[in-house]
Amino acid sequence: MLFKSKSNPNIDEEQIKLVEDAQKRVKQRKRLFYHFSVMLFGIATLLIINILFKIKGDIKPYDIPWSYWVSIFWILILLAHAYNVYITNRFMGKDWEKEQIKKLVLKQELKISKIKNELEKEARIKAESELFKQNNYKNLITLIAAVSENNVIGKDNKLIWYLSDDLKHFKELTKGHAVIMGRKTFESMPKALPNRTNIVITRKTDYVANDAIVVNSLNQALEKAVDDKQPFIIGGGEIYSLAIKIADRIELTRVHTDLEGDAYFPEIDHSIWEEVSREKRLKDEKHDYDFTFVRYNKK
Repeated sequence: MLFKSKSNPNIDEEQIKLVEDAQKRVKQRKRLFYHFSVMLFGIATLLIINILFKIKGDIKPYDIPWSYWVSIFWILILLAHAYNVYITNRFMGKDWEKEQIKKLVLKQELKISKIKNELEKEARIKAESELFKQNNYKNLITLIAAVSENNVIGKDNKLIWYLSDDLKHFKELTKGHAVIMGRKTFESMPKALPNRTNIVITRKTDYVANDAIVVNSLNQALEKAVDDKQPFIIGGGEIYSLAIKIADRIELTRVHTDLEGDAYFPEIDHSIWEEVSREKRLKDEKHDYDFTFVRYNKK
């Protein structure tokens, strides 16, 4: 054949996009240069008019000739145009928008994934705990806590009030029983509670606690207390949140004040829990606040 058709090289979409972007930038810069040229011509024309026709006197805001004001305004418009071409369109154009959207979507997906994992973990723990409870239905699992009106139970791993009768109440109820607690709660005490089986829950596999049994989950703790007809959960906040799902009773000391803290008791759902007794005590020299002993049984 005398003529051969030229074969066009295959150009992928990314290359086409690069060419289109380059063409777009060239057009933007041409418009900017055109704007600059028109501005120079316009300013020069205004100055010549101002000189030839001597337009002065009355039109001088702040003692500056009117042609200067027009020139300054025009220069500002040109600077804005240049900023749009070299900064906004280059660094904050459609590609920048797509990148920001991509980052936000990824961030949202990570957040959703985290929430999903937490919900799955909570559901698994709840299912395991309910199964354990079914197999150990004779145990009266009891939460015992002193809680402010805004559900604070402590700050910096310490109690934030002194209530003599509450300490006696705690001692009378828990004496001779298993007391289940988190590691931080155990470490906040000078020693293991006497006349009780102290069970400490921790994620640390090599943790050692004097005069206490160390386990790695709430289920393991309940297994260690299987022979106790009424094991007590005594804190802290995370352990309460897990245990309230399977508990049968709550022995609550409601301290009638709002305080700041970093550990909280979970909200009591009155559709699940029924108040069965209440005994109020008033503030005095041995008690920092008014408080009430309240007992709840699961419905």
